[in-house]
Amino acid sequence: MRTISLLSEQPGGLTPDEIRASLIASLEDIRPSLKKVMLIVPDITRNQSGSGLIANLLYHELEPDVHVGVLPAIGTHVPMTEEEAASMYGDIPFERFIVHNWRTEVVSLGEVPAELVHELSEGAMDNAVPIQVNRHLLDESYDLLLSIGQVVPHEVVGMANYTKNVVVGAGGEGMINNSHYLGAVYGMERLLGKDHSPVRKLYDYAQEHMLKDMPLAYILTVTTAGASDVSIHGMFAGKDRKSFEEAVVLSQEKNIIHMPEPLDKVVVWLDPEEFHSTWVGNKAVYRTRMAIADGGELIVLAEGVDKFGEDEAIDELIQKYGYTGRDHIIEMTNENEELRDNLSASAHLIHGSSDGRFTITYCTKHVSEEAIRNVGYEYMPYDEAAERYLPESMSDGYYKLEDGERYYFIKNPALGNWQYDGN
Repeated sequence: MRTISLLSEQPGGLTPDEIRASLIASLEDIRPSLKKVMLIVPDITRNQSGSGLIANLLYHELEPDVHVGVLPAIGTHVPMTEEEAASMYGDIPFERFIVHNWRTEVVSLGEVPAELVHELSEGAMDNAVPIQVNRHLLDESYDLLLSIGQVVPHEVVGMANYTKNVVVGAGGEGMINNSHYLGAVYGMERLLGKDHSPVRKLYDYAQEHMLKDMPLAYILTVTTAGASDVSIHGMFAGKDRKSFEEAVVLSQEKNIIHMPEPLDKVVVWLDPEEFHSTWVGNKAVYRTRMAIADGGELIVLAEGVDKFGEDEAIDELIQKYGYTGRDHIIEMTNENEELRDNLSASAHLIHGSSDGRFTITYCTKHVSEEAIRNVGYEYMPYDEAAERYLPESMSDGYYKLEDGERYYFIKNPALGNWQYDGN
């Protein structure tokens, strides 16, 4: 596969024709040999990644001469429904989609040595980390495994995508649990928006030692979203880390929003088609905490949220232990086997707490006030909050109400990291 770097010269981003031409060029040298291709793609929670358009273009470019399978890299998320697949990926037949089960559908390739994990975690962890991938990725009948996804600041690894899409999105509980916990104990603020982090080094180890001989290549995007549309500012295709590094630079420019002052009140809207749990919806917390002032307030408009975890076991752990702060969750993890067996849940509980710096108010329709308060959040009915705080323009920025209350509105927390760089 040829290496391609495509940057938009227009504020509105790349056009579908530009993307199609670039995709054709990237596959030109291997196209004659292709008979079966797997697209490893994000789920509906990355709906604004541009991946839906790219996968659909590839499907129609390759079919019917090449059989195209689609593996959503859902990690621990709920599998996509047929409606979600159609909404994001258009007319790709639903029977081409393969459901990934992170607990049962994986094969072990090896492990990251305990000595390296100890070093990366600064002594907080000393166990080897298994490297597992979905069994379909080892099917030798596939000539090409093409991982598609968005590079954007990410609370676990620093910058999302590249190998993460494979060893976490299409990976197993060993890497999911351990890498999430490593990022949490290392400290979210230390790695958010950066390429090189301890967690990224885990994934790089997997790429160098376990994935290098697989027919694996990447298509990476950098996007932003306006009030009504998504702009793809760059697309990077290739087999090595260079494409990822180029995407990181562009994402740092487009997706890190530097605030001139700490924010006293932030209101984040969660699209009900994308966000159905606090497990995913807490991007509202992760991506704003570096901008919110001590003593400030975060209000999360969570119309579609109807649960805490994406699977039953993790949902129960969230409700049992709550978002009670980094130090307390680390203590509880050390004392309780059920958390040690589900380190990604521990990591999520750490990430989803403000550590007492600011209040977090969840505004829901489908989760009760009692349940919201029991996990450590404040509560407001969704309709009441939306009537007051949801702006008609649905554009990011400052708003001031008639009574003088001022807040900063964010339409989609998944597309950026907001931070105040002052002291």
